[in-house]
Amino acid sequence: MRIQWFRTAMIAAVVATGCVVLSANAQTLTLPPAHGKFDYQIGGDYNSQRSVKIVVRDRKVAPAKGKYNICYVNAFQTQPKQKEWWTKNHPNLLIKKDGEYVTDPKWPEEYILDTSSDTKRKDLMKIIGPWIDKCAADGFKALEPDNLDSWDRSKGVLSPETNTEFAKLLVKRAHDANLAVAQKNASELAPKGPKIIGFDFAIVEECEYEKECSEYTKVYGNQVYEIEYNDNNKDTNGNPVDPVSFFNAACDARGRKISVIYRDRKVVRDTSPDYEYEVCD
Repeated sequence: MRIQWFRTAMIAAVVATGCVVLSANAQTLTLPPAHGKFDYQIGGDYNSQRSVKIVVRDRKVAPAKGKYNICYVNAFQTQPKQKEWWTKNHPNLLIKKDGEYVTDPKWPEEYILDTSSDTKRKDLMKIIGPWIDKCAADGFKALEPDNLDSWDRSKGVLSPETNTEFAKLLVKRAHDANLAVAQKNASELAPKGPKIIGFDFAIVEECEYEKECSEYTKVYGNQVYEIEYNDNNKDTNGNPVDPVSFFNAACDARGRKISVIYRDRKVVRDTSPDYEYEVCD
């Protein structure tokens, strides 16, 4: 396993239960097992296969027993069921254009949080910071702050720079709570991920489909956790393809080095007829 640097201090790395434990400035972060089999359960929790070592679950769900647990927090957009709470209590922290709240085109029930100023970023942390603290108190070992790339859907209000500044606040809060932090997507920020923002590993969606996996692996090595989805039925040129072809290509290219899984887009529970979960052989 590779030894990482934590901020500017030297890290002593030891191997414990298959994970790397990093300590610096009285903080201890445990990273997920490199190339460990993982399960992505943000759409609903269920009992994973015994061979699964890493589980990602929503912040409102209890960690899975006996696994390395990563706490999912929608840190740059609202969750669908929370949009009324945000519009009632914090409308000033949501982006508006032409009098309308800006939403994610792919997830129209999710409003874009406004990270455009230092004041708004601090106000957002008053809300999201306690969520991060609770992840740690509940027993999670790491944080996955989603929608880092929300500038791409903000109609020009946000930028990579505004989201980078907010990500730094998220990482500091998580590290202070002894949580490792994943970079989630946004390959443009990967070069800044570890040293400038402070991310410890990466969780990436459909990087085979987007042809950008190397942007993450050259930065995070074998601590990249890749998800390919079962609804990408066209390639980037619009030609029909079998969705599983992207997963198969990912397994061929990286399956012996990093963890790669194949899931249904809504990552539903295993009791749903839409459930799909595969790992590389």
